[in-house]
Amino acid sequence: MITTYVNWGEARVKLTWKQGDQLPPRDLITSVHGFCFFDEKLLLVKLNHRGWDMTGGHIEADEPPEECFKRETMEEAYVTGECKFLGSIIVDHSENSLWNEDSKYPKVGYQVFYRMDIIEIYDFEAGYESSERIFVDLDQVSEYYHDWHELYDHILSYAANKK
Repeated sequence: MITTYVNWGEARVKLTWKQGDQLPPRDLITSVHGFCFFDEKLLLVKLNHRGWDMTGGHIEADEPPEECFKRETMEEAYVTGECKFLGSIIVDHSENSLWNEDSKYPKVGYQVFYRMDIIEIYDFEAGYESSERIFVDLDQVSEYYHDWHELYDHILSYAANKK
């Protein structure tokens, strides 16, 4: 496991990567994300109000995590593909002095990650929360992604090798 601390707004949050084959408890999964590959390139989307990012988002009621990732990826990037579960980031607010019981997120929650091998690329319509999509070399991601950190670097490396 690899751990890092990040600043989310005014809060300092502990993030720990846990790879594996078992999903965390469904009620503690706060979001689902992933890395999408096509011809050895990585897909990034330009999200409104956030900049370049990987695809993903929040789970709808009774939606399985993998289906959430596929839906969010189609909505944001207009691609489909085959997915493999990679693991999850444990999002720990225990040391976050701003967290309280009224938070919309649990004190300890999970962001689940997948790898998608893109099979179909559709015309990009920018109909949801993204305005562009690009495919970049893996070593260029940090030039685009504004909140890139060592944990994402580790997960991307793992994803790239899990074919």
